[in-house]
Amino acid sequence: MTWYVVETRYDGDKYVDVRSRHREYLADLSERGVVALAGPLEDNVGGMIVMQAADRDELQALLDADPYHLEGALAERTVREWKPVLGSWLPD
Repeated sequence: MTWYVVETRYDGDKYVDVRSRHREYLADLSERGVVALAGPLEDNVGGMIVMQAADRDELQALLDADPYHLEGALAERTVREWKPVLGSWLPD
């Protein structure tokens, strides 16, 4: 599995009406071990997600199924592969 850092920027205030569905979706992914961390940035113009996927295709499918994406609440999404080497939550 590969780690990814996903940063999003909201499209105006559209995210407000979609937020609960977005959080439910990410909560399900978190329970399945896909999402490690997620939340809004302090200026509330976007958010960040740290997640795992087998490859970019699987990641793309997961991100495209997010209600924020489906309901047009995102203006931008940036994805970067991440290689964590230290951290108490990393497996041995």
